[in-house]
Amino acid sequence: MLTKKGKYGLKAVVFLASLKPGESVQVADIAEANNIPKKFLDAILAELRNARYLNSRKGKGGGYMLALPAEEIIVGDVIRALDGPLAPIQCASRTAYRRCDDCNEAGCEVRLVMLEVREAIAKVLDNRTLADMRELTDDRMASFVYHI
Repeated sequence: MLTKKGKYGLKAVVFLASLKPGESVQVADIAEANNIPKKFLDAILAELRNARYLNSRKGKGGGYMLALPAEEIIVGDVIRALDGPLAPIQCASRTAYRRCDDCNEAGCEVRLVMLEVREAIAKVLDNRTLADMRELTDDRMASFVYHI
């Protein structure tokens, strides 16, 4: 399940994807536009900056911006940066695999189904970019962006 941190992080980066290249916006504006608690968003954006998906500038005209074009940022990668692996259980994960103590992996029905779940999730999230998500919401974002 996507955590609140993952959901808010995605909302924030899609919002940033709606800006013109090189344009930045303050955390408070992102928080207000997306109904996200500012203090929580501060921490989320810092994580995304540390993961190199965002850049930030201090001072007048400062704020956050995407570090890469929206067409180059994969949704699944953003979720992994905030929430960890996409797999519902560790033995089905590609990035954080850990063997279960209680099952025979080759014949474990739970693992086999969870591998399918992981692949289905990854098929969607790893084939969508922030630009794809932005296009889903362009009309909503346009009305706010031009008012800041």
